[in-house]
Amino acid sequence: MRSCLAVWIVGCGLFLAGNAVAQEIAALAGLKQQAIQEIDKRQTFTQQMVDQIFSYSELGFQEVETSRYVTGILEKNGFTVARGIAGIPTAWVASYGSGKPVIAFVTDIDCIPRASQKPGVAYHSPIIEGAPGHGEGHNSGMAVQVTAAIVLKKLMEEHHITGGLRIFPGVAEELLGTKAFLVRAGYFKDVDIVLGAHVESEFSTAYSTGNGEWSGLVSVQYFFHGRAAHAAGAPWSGRSALDAVELMDVGWNFRREHLRLQQRSHYVIMNGGDQPNVVPSEAGVWYYFRELDYPHIKELYDLGNTMATAATMMTSTTADHRLVGSAWPPFFNKVIAETQQKNIEAVGMPMWSDADQQLAKALQKEIGEKVDGLKLKVEPLKEPVKDPKGGGSDDVGDISWNVPMTYLMYPANIPHLPGHSWANGVAMATPIAHKG
Repeated sequence: MRSCLAVWIVGCGLFLAGNAVAQEIAALAGLKQQAIQEIDKRQTFTQQMVDQIFSYSELGFQEVETSRYVTGILEKNGFTVARGIAGIPTAWVASYGSGKPVIAFVTDIDCIPRASQKPGVAYHSPIIEGAPGHGEGHNSGMAVQVTAAIVLKKLMEEHHITGGLRIFPGVAEELLGTKAFLVRAGYFKDVDIVLGAHVESEFSTAYSTGNGEWSGLVSVQYFFHGRAAHAAGAPWSGRSALDAVELMDVGWNFRREHLRLQQRSHYVIMNGGDQPNVVPSEAGVWYYFRELDYPHIKELYDLGNTMATAATMMTSTTADHRLVGSAWPPFFNKVIAETQQKNIEAVGMPMWSDADQQLAKALQKEIGEKVDGLKLKVEPLKEPVKDPKGGGSDDVGDISWNVPMTYLMYPANIPHLPGHSWANGVAMATPIAHKG
C-alpha cells in the first residue's frame, strides 16, 4: 500500500506547506522523501490493519470491533477521539492539531451480507457459510488513511507545521446511512479539504462528475398492513399485505420501460409473511431509487409512493413508508484532483509479483471475465464525461457539496469483478491489497 500512502502524504504536504515558512516550502521535496521513508517503516503495520479489519467483517451500524480497533490505534498515536458522534453509536472522529488548514480523511468500514470469503482462494470458499464479508473492499481504506494521518502528524510535529487533521469512518456506507448526518451536525464546518479513499483495480482520481458512473439515491422501505385469516378455510376474510408488495413490484417493473436510461432501481422483499396457510397481515419491501440529480431522484421517490398507494387500493390494505438512507450525487474538486494526479503519476502502480498476477488471472477465469491480470499503467486524468449514465452511489456526495473533496481510487483489487460479491473479497487480505 506504499503507492497509495505516498500519494496521500505528498498531496497533503502541498496543502500543509501553505502554512509553513518560506524555507520549509523550499524544502518540500525533502518532506516528501521523509514521508515516504516513514511509510516504508510502517509497511507491516499497514498490512496488519488491512487483514485485521478484514477479519471483523461487520455490517453497517454494527462496526463495533472495527471502530474499537481503529480508534485504539489512533489514541495510542496521540489523536483525540470522540465516539458516538451525531447520535451514531459506531461513528467517531479522531483529531490532531490546531489552526489552518484542516484536512479530513474519510473512508468506509462496513461490509456486505453473505460475502464471506477465504482470502487468496480463487473460487467461492466462504470462511463461514452465509456470513458477512468484505466483498466491497472496505477493510483496506482505513489502513491507508490511518497510516497517512500518523505520518503526517509526525511531520507536522517535527517541522512545526500548524493545521488540523481529522479522520472519519464511513459507517453503514452500503446503506447510505450516516454521512449526511455528520454534515448536518456540523462536523465539516471548519474543514478545508476532504480526502476520501476507496479500493479499486486502478490508481486514479477524478473531478466534477468524473466518468459519469455516479448516481444519487434515496433508500425507502415500504410496509404494508393487511388482515390475517386461514388461507384455505376463510381466505375471503383476509387481506394480504404480501399481495400488495407483489403488485407494487410488478407495477414498478412494468414502469421501468418508460423511465430514463440513467435511472437505477432495485428492491428486496424484507418480509413476505410467516407461513403459507396464514394470509400475511404484514409485509415489506425495500427500494433504492437512483438518478443523476435531485429532481429526478425525487421523481422516482414520488412514483414509488404512488405505486405503493395503488397497491393498497387493489388489495384493501394500508401502507406507510420510511426513508432510511440518502446520498447526493458526488461532485469532486478539480484543483485537488489535478494535484493528486501528478503524485499518482510520480509514484506509479505497485510492482506486482508473478503470484499476484496468477491469483488475479485465476479469479478472472473462474468468474468468466477477461483474463488479463492486474493493471500495470496509470491512466491520465480525464475530462468529466459530457453525458453521464449513472451507476453506484456513495454518501460522500453529501460531503462533496459542502467541502472541496476528491475520492482517490487505489489499486488494491483485481479488474473485471462484479462488485459486492465474494469475488471482490478474494484479494482483500493478500499482497495485492497490501501493495495497492
